[in-house]
Amino acid sequence: MKLLLDTHALLWADSASAKVSPTAQSLLADPANERLLSVASVWEMQIKSQLGKLRLRLPLRDLIAEQVSKNGLRLVDITASHVLEISALPPLHNDPFDRLIIAAARIEGATILTHDSLVRQYPVATIW
Repeated sequence: MKLLLDTHALLWADSASAKVSPTAQSLLADPANERLLSVASVWEMQIKSQLGKLRLRLPLRDLIAEQVSKNGLRLVDITASHVLEISALPPLHNDPFDRLIIAAARIEGATILTHDSLVRQYPVATIW
């Protein structure tokens, strides 16, 4: 399965948080699943970190590098197709990062790993 991690899913999994559901833990541990992260999530974490709204256990650059090397995470670049796909989404969520992640999942044919109930209302595959 191709899994696109929502930003919080990556952060909670990285910190081994009890917030990660058993299903999400199992999916993340399964080497048959492809783990993706949109650059939109990296952008969001960078902004929140600089604003003091997010504390990371490592500098973001190191955290991402570790996730790529240790857990096989693959970064998905933001493309014009992703941005243009946002126009096909209903206006349920005001967070531009979440809307871009949803659009990327639709274009990439991925299932979003998310706890966000608003994201789960969009016409995109989600799991938690």
